[in-house]
Amino acid sequence: MVEAYCVKCKAKREMKNPQAVTLKNGKPATKGICPVCGTAIMRIGAAK
Repeated sequence: MVEAYCVKCKAKREMKNPQAVTLKNGKPATKGICPVCGTAIMRIGAAK
């Protein structure tokens, strides 16, 4: 699973439903949902 920082929980969480996305500037990122609070979280960089 991919971990990202949740701003609402103020902790690192494992993403629920991670999806690879491309930002406007062409950089890869991973977008998902925090399993605890349900907020959208994002991690910049290619997924492993």
